[in-house]
Amino acid sequence: MLAKLSTRRCVLAGAVGVGLALLGTGLPTAADDKGPDLSRFYDQKVTWSTCKGMETPKDLQCGKVTVPLDYTEPSGGTLELALARYRATGKSRGSVLLNFGGPGGAGVGELAASGNEFMGLAKGYDVVSFDPRGVGRSSPVSCGDGTDEALAATEDGDDPRALLRQLKRVAADCAEHSGPVLPHIGTVNASRDLDVMRAALGDKKLNYLGFSYGTRLGAVYAAQFPKKVGRLVLDGVDTLTEPLTEQSRVGAEGQQTALEDFIDWCSDDVACPFGQDPRKGREQVVRLVGSLDEDPVPSDWGYDFTGQDLVGAIGQALYSRELWPLLERALAQLVEDGDTRGIEAFASGGNALPPRSAADDGDGGLADEDEVPLDNLPAALMAINCADDPDRPTADEITRNIGRLRAEYEKASPVFGRYRLTEVLTCYGRPKGTDFIREEVRDVDTPKMLLVGTRGDPATPYRWTVETAKRLGDSAVVLDNKGEGHTGYASSTCVQRKVDAFLLYGSLPPSGSSCGSEEDAP
Repeated sequence: MLAKLSTRRCVLAGAVGVGLALLGTGLPTAADDKGPDLSRFYDQKVTWSTCKGMETPKDLQCGKVTVPLDYTEPSGGTLELALARYRATGKSRGSVLLNFGGPGGAGVGELAASGNEFMGLAKGYDVVSFDPRGVGRSSPVSCGDGTDEALAATEDGDDPRALLRQLKRVAADCAEHSGPVLPHIGTVNASRDLDVMRAALGDKKLNYLGFSYGTRLGAVYAAQFPKKVGRLVLDGVDTLTEPLTEQSRVGAEGQQTALEDFIDWCSDDVACPFGQDPRKGREQVVRLVGSLDEDPVPSDWGYDFTGQDLVGAIGQALYSRELWPLLERALAQLVEDGDTRGIEAFASGGNALPPRSAADDGDGGLADEDEVPLDNLPAALMAINCADDPDRPTADEITRNIGRLRAEYEKASPVFGRYRLTEVLTCYGRPKGTDFIREEVRDVDTPKMLLVGTRGDPATPYRWTVETAKRLGDSAVVLDNKGEGHTGYASSTCVQRKVDAFLLYGSLPPSGSSCGSEEDAP
């Protein structure tokens, strides 16, 4: 649940036929003789070299690991997962793996773009990130074109049965464009991949820093591989128990609050495209979204830019106040000139690439950078979220409740409500997700881990940190960040200092200790 939803077809991108029911609690929890032989994967070593085919800092190195497509049949197909690292600048105690969230965020590109924020950790670690299965260069999933009709159907309450038929067609589109990785996507398998990476990097224990969705991945790893846990930090803690319907509604509320804060900030600037009256500014945003949904404008990438594309872009930009000046300028370009380029940069995470079908090759090898589908992030987001959620309302239940759901989401946010509701509805038509996370990730027997919750987080509310800490048990230590924004590491020097001290030296703050709202809080 992180700061990276994106682009057009966004909320629909995850309407995929994902079969993760096989990834339930019966899976073995380690590479041992109780399950299939995984030794060829655990015995590999990463070969590092200069990153090719992409613009990266000179000191960033790239590599890959090979993992089973299906952990229950490791002798079958395989996948290659893209890795990147900054080498330790001091004496290395191994690697620290970073996951930036999403789900669906590509770690290689994010590490290339934001590596300077983590150079403190390079004093004692190789700093490593990766593109999880189905994401970025690691067999990227896609839903192709033609999925806008499901979003349109979400708006039209006259025929719920037509909506359900359209959602099933979207699921078929996603399966067609995503290739063989799709039935094997999700956090349970991503956690197993993480353990293979740990071994391939030569580490006896996993040292890990996960943001937002990355906290879900870290918690699942702790449950699956408790004896392999080293120093784990979870920042912007995701829920392990709430159904996707509640997660999305909470997300809509948080994004609406962040949008109103942005409009308040923007209205103090004479250049704000919505004027100097915050109330009228909020109304203008709603009208702009509706206008673009009714009459989209052409984009440089050959598709019509809709109001829901705008919602996805704004949602991404709101996660960090540092992006607000750029968002203000991009919205001004759109409102005043009809120029979508600035806002599309937010929608695509800054990487506007032409779409393509990941199923064209399906050989499990790394995709080239220019082959990653434009809708990969949202397609992966929904594929993973639905795969991790065991709830599947029936057609009758959706038909009976769709009116109430629309009203609840509209109340949560007149801007983001429809967008977030469609994320939930696109799970319809795919197999039931795993119940492993909800049922088994609890009372983990691991060394102490640090959980960071931010009071003003628009995506992962602080109460989720408290609830997840209680669920994980005595191993969880909570750091209360009294600041604003999604996650604390990049925005609070206090949080960064305490996280680095734990990862580098094993020094944990007392549970319940806090960082103030100022960056230089003690």
